[in-house]
This record gives sequence, C-alpha cells and structure tokens, in this order.
Amino acid sequence: MVSSTEYGSHTWELLLRVDHQHEDVEKEFLLQVTGDLHVGGLMLKLVEQIKIAQDWSDYAFWWEQKKCWLLKTHWTLDKCGVQADAKLIFTTQHKMLRLRLPNMKTVRLKVSFSSMVFRAVSDICKMLNIRRSEELSLLKQSEGTLKKKKKKDKNSKEPATEDILNLCNSPVSSGLPANPGLYSKTMTPVYDPVSGSPASSTITWFSDGSSTEQNSSILALSHPNCSPETLAEMYQPRTLADKAKLNAGWLDSSRSLMEQGVLEEDQLLLRFKYYTFFDLNPKYDAVRINQIYEQARWAILLEEIDCTEEEMLVFAALQAQYHVSKLSLSSETQDSTCESEVDEVEAALSNLEVTLEGGNKSNILEDITDIPKLADNLKLVRPKKLALKAIKTYWFVFRDTSVSYFKNKESAQGEPIEKLNLKGCEVVPDVNVAAKKFGIKLLIPVADGMNEVYLRCDNEDQYARWMAACVLASKGRTMADSSYQPEVQKILSFLQMKNWTMSSQTASEPENVDMKPECFVSPRYTKKFKSKQLTARILEAHQNVSQMSLVEAKLRFIQAWQSLPEFGLSYYIVRFKGSKKDDVLGVSYNRLIRIDMATGDPITTWRFSNMKQWNVNWEIRQVAIEFDQNVFIAFTCLSADCKIIHEYIGGYIFLSTRSKDHNETLDEELFHKLTGGQE
Repeated sequence: MVSSTEYGSHTWELLLRVDHQHEDVEKEFLLQVTGDLHVGGLMLKLVEQIKIAQDWSDYAFWWEQKKCWLLKTHWTLDKCGVQADAKLIFTTQHKMLRLRLPNMKTVRLKVSFSSMVFRAVSDICKMLNIRRSEELSLLKQSEGTLKKKKKKDKNSKEPATEDILNLCNSPVSSGLPANPGLYSKTMTPVYDPVSGSPASSTITWFSDGSSTEQNSSILALSHPNCSPETLAEMYQPRTLADKAKLNAGWLDSSRSLMEQGVLEEDQLLLRFKYYTFFDLNPKYDAVRINQIYEQARWAILLEEIDCTEEEMLVFAALQAQYHVSKLSLSSETQDSTCESEVDEVEAALSNLEVTLEGGNKSNILEDITDIPKLADNLKLVRPKKLALKAIKTYWFVFRDTSVSYFKNKESAQGEPIEKLNLKGCEVVPDVNVAAKKFGIKLLIPVADGMNEVYLRCDNEDQYARWMAACVLASKGRTMADSSYQPEVQKILSFLQMKNWTMSSQTASEPENVDMKPECFVSPRYTKKFKSKQLTARILEAHQNVSQMSLVEAKLRFIQAWQSLPEFGLSYYIVRFKGSKKDDVLGVSYNRLIRIDMATGDPITTWRFSNMKQWNVNWEIRQVAIEFDQNVFIAFTCLSADCKIIHEYIGGYIFLSTRSKDHNETLDEELFHKLTGGQE
C-alpha cells in the first residue's frame, strides 16, 4: 500500500543495477524517484544507498533498452524519457579492449566506451604514440572474413596471454592527461630518424617498469614475418565481392563503442581507414610509419591489392632489406646517424604526402604565361574487336590537362587528329622493366562509359615525364604544379628498384643467406616458384635497395604501395538507381569509381573536386550525390550500411582541409558535421 502523501508526490520506483566488483554487496537497488530528479541527483542517491567507499567518478548510467548513455547529468529523468520500466546500469565508462594493430600484434588497453569512436581513437593513438589519429578508425571483422580461420582453427587454442601487450597502466589509459609535447613540431625527436629505434624520452609515454622499452619497440619496429602456413590460414580475398567484405565492419565515428554493441574485452582492429598520410616525419612518427608499412605489407601478402610479379619482387626485396639490415645492425651503428641518410629519408617523405585536390592552393605555383608542355613521338595502341590491337606512332603534345596527337611533328601547327581531355580519367601503369615495356593505360570518361587509350613510351625517362603529367592532369593539375617534378622522381625511383640484373655473386648467395622467401611474397608466387628460385630472384631485386637505411626501406615500401593502381580503394557492393544489376563502388581519397562486378573494369569515375553536394535518405538508405555539369547519381549499399560510405566521403573532404600552417588541434565539430548524418 502507498500512503496518500507518497501517492500525491508523483514518486515511482526505479530498479538500478550496479556493475561493481564487490561480491558481498548487492548489485540491484530499488529507489523511489520523481520525474524532475536530474541524472546527477540519481547518481548521488544511488551511491549513498550502495555504501561502498570508492571512486565513482568514472561511472555513468547505461540505458540497456535504448542502447544509450545518460551523460547529461543536469537533465531530468522526464527529459531523458526514463520511466519505471527503464533498465539502467550504473557502470564504468572506461573498459578494457583488445586491439589488433596493423602489425598483427594485439594490445590490451583501457578505452572510453561512452565517448564517440572518433574521440576514443584519438585517445588510443595518444597511448600508442601515433600522430594524426584522424586517419585511423576501428573495424569489426565481418563474419565472412572469419569463416576460413574458424575452419582451420577448430582444434587450436586462443593465443596465449603473453602474446598480448598490456598497456592498461599508460597515462592516458589511466585517465591522466596526455603530454601535449608529443604533438609539438618543435619538440626534441623521440625516435632515431635512421634506425627508427625509440629514444629514451619516449619511455614516459608507456607504463613504468622494465618492459617499457620493449613495449615501445614492438610498435615501432618490424618483427620476423609469419610462416607460409600461418599466411595460408588467413583470409585472402579472391574477388571484388570478397574485398568488399573487408570494409563492411567500420564502426560509426559519431557513436560510442557501447552503442555499437562492443563489449568489454572484445577484440577490434585498429587500421588506417583514410589513405591520406599527412605530415609524415621519421623524427616523431616511427610508430606511425611502421604501422602504415605493416598495413601495406599485409595488404600485399594477403593479396588485398593486386600487383605484378615484378612489383611483388620489389616489395619482397624491401622486406628482405629490413630483414638483412636487422641481422647486421649493431649497437654502434644505431648510435651514429649519417646526415646524408637523413636527407634521403626526408627526400623520400616529400613523395609520400597525398593531398586532395583543392586542399592547399598555396602549394600550386601556376604561371599563366608559361605553362610547360611535352612533345614527343609515342606509340598509340587502340584495342579493337577480335582481340586485335592497332599500334601506330604519332606526334603527341601534352598541354594543360589535355593530350593532342598529330600525324607527324610537321603537322603539329594544324588541327590534331584527336584531342583527349584527361581531367577525371583513370591512369594505370602498364610496365615491365625487364621486357622494356613502358605503357600508360588511360580510361577517359565519355557519355556511355570509359574510352580506353594506351600510350607506349620508348624508355624510362620518357615514361616518367608523361606518366607524371597524366597523373596530374587526371586531378585537374598541369605540369606547372609544384608536385610535377617530385612525381617524376618518384616514378623513376620505383622503376630503378624494378631494374636489376643477375650477377654471379647473387647467383651463389641464396644458399648462404638465412631467408625464407615464402614469407616475403603472397601465396600465389610461392606456388609459382621453387624456394631457391624465389630466393635468387629476391636477392637480385635486393641489389637496388641494399644501401637503404631501415626507415628509408619502409618509406620506399609505402611509396611503392602508393604507386599501385588500386592503392587507397575501399570497395562496396551497391545498386545504382535505375540499374538492374549490382556494381562495385570504389571509394578513394579523391574520387568514386563505378566498377563492373563481373569483369573488374571501371565504368565511370567521379572526382570529389567536381562534387557540389551529397546527402543520404535515411528512410530508404540511399546516398545521392550531385556533381558539376548536372550529373546526379544515387545508390543503395548492399554489402555494408550506407552510413559507412557517407562517412568515407565526408571524412576525405574533412582531411583535405588539413594544413601544416594550422594548429594541430582537430576541428572535431567539423568532422561530425561532415560525417555524422541526420538519422
């Protein structure tokens, strides 16, 4: 029975569950509350009822039915919508989480389960000493990618606890403020720029104790490759549909971990989601560079990105360089840093930065009166029906963002046979250095799809100049752009790494070198070559990179990865409005590509620089985008939630606003405005 005074005061009973570790204390409490009681008052009332003397500052209410946190402590229960049937759990906001890093190492750390994922990732990166946290996010492995593992690992046990690096006592993980000095551009270098080994000042970033230096080196240095058997057990995508599964599990950056069903001690993947690696600096970014290198290495070993045999051997040689250098590296060489090596690393870095067009206009040195041009004899290859190709030499002139070709040099003053506008086209290298084949495949957007044109160059220098011009023109830039010469040098250095000859010395070396070649290439090439053949070929390629320092080898590996045609593409299966069949949508840092699911051929490309606006119809889960020249597209996503693609587009546009001149604090509000959506 309820007394008349209690009945008249509009009180009601609310059952609260407390998530604490004291076994002898009750976990459920029934409180008399009113609708005008604020959340903070409810907390106070509950703590008084629990009667346990401990720090409750990290606790908050989790509303189980609504899957949301009650973090606005000044709001009343009425305003929150809490009624007598609400199941509220009083639990900690920071919980233990296992993260698998790009180098396949697992770390265990305390993470905020109540903050938005964008903020949680920022805190995680501070713990791991990774700058530019906006480039990373958290990924749930989809069921499809786990099936193969489950079949193989039925009898195997869970990984031993010693394989997990425990960082739960680090300053940020314990709730202490991070040291802002780590993000200062004028700070003392925390890593040796040549060897990549952590300097002593880095120790403060990790937990106290004797294992501190070991912990930091696990993140900053590469470790022996896994066995071919282990590699064979891992998920390897065979088709574009398989590759789409890899990108289905990105968490929503605008919601918390708990809201997305992540539980304490769950395992997630920490990965670089956005392929725009800004302001890489070997003095401060040893962990970041190593993790980018590792993500690239595993993408190549697991064939998540396609490359030619020649390119695979270059990647193997760069990994072998790291392997060989690590064996020969002594404490004396770690202490001595050569200025020339540092200069080489910094030169390599200048080629690694990827910026969205329109991101930083101050770097574009356009001289209207004297825009450079290229003019030379090239072979034009046009694919014809019945698999025949017509190859003919013409005089080509490259001016602005267009290529014109003429019958010969003398007729160049007249009208061209054809003028090709390369803005928005796809540029694909078609190179085999050993066979002296230097081709450029151009896929030029036309009304009914893509027009294929092949250009053949005579030598490396000619190829590098024309290829660089085509790449810039596809982004709407001319050869007057300041990035033209670095692009030429990047292409030449990659060709140089591919250019090797067999010497008598390397022929006799394979037996003397302790190397498992199967660890450096994807399973496809392990099946193609015998072990001795593979070792010999890797050592041939290794001659061109044998003088590189460890960090430079990593940077060159990342650079070579960025040169691959499929670099930076995240795939999704979509259905375009008005279409009767499914297509694949490739999302890159500067464009969207519609790809034929059966053949893998690009159908159309749309560049972000031409995009006017985009929006999402949340009721039918449809993404609609408007481009220049009255081009409209709309599609629904079949392999993932449309919010993931929406966040990708907004995220890349957000990253294009970054500048070295600005303060390094991120405009988090702008990120959520561009990526959050209005569900």
